[in-house]
Amino acid sequence: MNQLADAAVQRQIGISASAAKRIAELRDADGRPGLMLRVSVSGGGCSGFQYGFTLDEAVNADDRVYERDGIKVVVDETSLDLLAGSEVDFVRELVGSFFSMKNPNASSTCGCGSSFSM
Repeated sequence: MNQLADAAVQRQIGISASAAKRIAELRDADGRPGLMLRVSVSGGGCSGFQYGFTLDEAVNADDRVYERDGIKVVVDETSLDLLAGSEVDFVRELVGSFFSMKNPNASSTCGCGSSFSM
C-alpha cells in the first residue's frame, strides 16, 4: 500500500457488533431514523483527555461518518486525530452498561475508562 492509502486506513474508526446493536436500539426507541452516535474527545478527565458519546442527527463539514449494520458513528476531524484506529464498543457489566473506546493511541487510561492520556 502507498503512504496515502496507509494513512486513510489508520484514520478509521471501528464499530463493534455490540455497539452497533445498542445504537440501533437507541435510534429505534427514539423514533428518529437518522440518529447517529457522535464520538468526541475533549480536554479533561483524570488522564488528560476524555471521551464523549452523544446522539446526533447532524453531520458537520469537518465530520467523518463510519457505518456498520446500517448504523452510523460520527467523529469530527480534531477528535479523529486522537481516535484513529480505535473501536467503539458497548460494554454490559454488573455495575452498568456503557459505550467505551478501545484506543491503541492511548498510553494510559483511568480506572473508569472514560479518560486517557497520549
